Amino acid sequence: MSNETPIQHGHVTATYFWDDGSGINGDTGAPAYGLPMQKGLFSSPSWPLGTEGYIVYEGEEYEFFIGDRGPGVPSHDCDVLLDIDGKTFADMMGTSWNETTLTVGGGNGHAEVEYFITEWGDGYGTPGAPHPFQQPENPCEDAVSPLPEPEPVEVPEPEATEEESSTEKESEDAAQVKAAEEQDDQSQQAAAAEGQDGDDSGVTAQTAANDLSAVELTGAEGALGATGLLTLALIPAILVALFFAWTRRPAGAHAGAAEDQGRGLLAESNGRHGLASLMDRIPSLVDRFRRK
Repeated sequence: MSNETPIQHGHVTATYFWDDGSGINGDTGAPAYGLPMQKGLFSSPSWPLGTEGYIVYEGEEYEFFIGDRGPGVPSHDCDVLLDIDGKTFADMMGTSWNETTLTVGGGNGHAEVEYFITEWGDGYGTPGAPHPFQQPENPCEDAVSPLPEPEPVEVPEPEATEEESSTEKESEDAAQVKAAEEQDDQSQQAAAAEGQDGDDSGVTAQTAANDLSAVELTGAEGALGATGLLTLALIPAILVALFFAWTRRPAGAHAGAAEDQGRGLLAESNGRHGLASLMDRIPSLVDRFRRK
């Protein structure tokens, strides 16, 4: 066929024929198109001679061209509108063709077929809806239906080359390595954050225990109160006096204090009254002056 794209579609009842000029089984003479009777030569009561197309029967396609005129009386009332050559009809029925009797085995002489016109012929006839033989005023509109939607063509995906496969594998490996590194970094950051939280809590607790709160030295609106001013004025003098007093005496027990082990003032100091001990006592001394 010259054009595989259908231009008309429909459903009709078909029968079969074989006009080879033998006069057997209703033979009416050689086909009107001037070609010898052959497989694939169909007959229509109205379509132009030379029209091409194909029919579908039980899922199988059979190509044809219109080469003769008919059926005659059976086409009246839009009953039988297509004659199929006997050999093709035998293939459709899954049976044999009898060359002697020009009949199809099995006795079945009619079939409902779906037709597709792919090109109108240039011979005598009328394109469009078929009509009964010699009745152009009576078109069989029900024999024409909208063309079905074409089935989508599946395009196979190209297979990846060895180079593409290797590149894809390397990309996957790199992604896995990167993900593992990010997970390790997150774990290390979490561990560092936990350690920092522990250190900060210890420093905060110690500072809270030793620092003098600036809020307690101020008033409600943030200005230094009388107690705050007095405390700030006394702190330097107290620190100087305590420093001289502490550093001029032995770093052991208080003078005159009794030793549990019977040691005197010149006994070796255990460090409880050194400079560090003095610094530890400053907050309590400041607090004592502040309460006065």
